Amino acid sequence: MANAAIDIPNLIYRYANAIDAADFDGAAAMFDHGHVVANGHEIKGAENIKTMWESWIRLYPDGTPRTRHIITNPIIELSDDATTATCHAQWTVLQATDELPLQPIATGRYRDRFAIIGGAWSYTEKEYLQTDLVGNTSGHTKQPIKERA
Repeated sequence: MANAAIDIPNLIYRYANAIDAADFDGAAAMFDHGHVVANGHEIKGAENIKTMWESWIRLYPDGTPRTRHIITNPIIELSDDATTATCHAQWTVLQATDELPLQPIATGRYRDRFAIIGGAWSYTEKEYLQTDLVGNTSGHTKQPIKERA
């Protein structure tokens, strides 16, 4: 039986772990029943989602972005019938490379939507709401990140 209190946070943490491992196929597969919203655009389909991340994230010889996405303050709101949910959470990205010491490089917020599909909780949407604070992202992103006012 689906348990929102365990299953939803686990999905959120699995997403972060997959991105930090550069397992873009695995992360994109989490949206088989959903999509990602970035910069107001809805991105559907595993290949399109994977391509988006590949265009954003710089990888190192070990095949990873040398990051840790730390997800905090998840607020999960269940629908009255407990078959859908929304989670607002904050994220902080830490990074260390051969050229850059360990440091926080950005913080922001996600809004995730979930539904029980086939008896299990699944993502239906991950929205990158905003980036609150930006440090030195030159070792992480292929393009500069802008803070939202």
